[in-house]
Amino acid sequence: MWAWLLAYARAGLEAQQHASPALASLLTFLAIAAGVGGCLLGGVLSDRFGRSLTTAGMMMVSGLCAMAVGFVFDGPLWLFVLVIVVWGVSVIGDSAQFSAAVTELGDRRFVGTAVSVQLGLGFALTVLAIWSVPHVAALLGGWRWAFLLLAPGPLIGAAAMLSLRRLPVAARTAGGKR
Repeated sequence: MWAWLLAYARAGLEAQQHASPALASLLTFLAIAAGVGGCLLGGVLSDRFGRSLTTAGMMMVSGLCAMAVGFVFDGPLWLFVLVIVVWGVSVIGDSAQFSAAVTELGDRRFVGTAVSVQLGLGFALTVLAIWSVPHVAALLGGWRWAFLLLAPGPLIGAAAMLSLRRLPVAARTAGGKR
């Protein structure tokens, strides 16, 4: 999301008659900076409500933002900004939870390897998404709907985390809060 947000923000602001490179840069910065809050929020919520539930919730919000951002492309500026900033919070708020879950659930002998594989696969998927988004934008004739490509991943991930939550092994995460 963040890799192409500046290009998307510029196109959206132009469609809204707010064509300003500085405003697009500021909005991109705000979305990335909001990720700090997302990381902190993810940690607090997982300690309070459970790792699986928090991760699923963050992923659902992220997936919904990926779907909604195209609808606010040429809408009111405040709504455009709100969706992008909420997406900035939610898109990263789940990341640390995956590593924590691997350390809690993985075989102690292989935790380092498991975290390395998990991070490596995550980065590989990110590279594929970064490569794909501008191609989808070109295919669709512009940036408006390009981020729809990013919606299925978090929605599938949320379903997987909710499935994990139902398993007895999930009691080993977040101090038993699942």
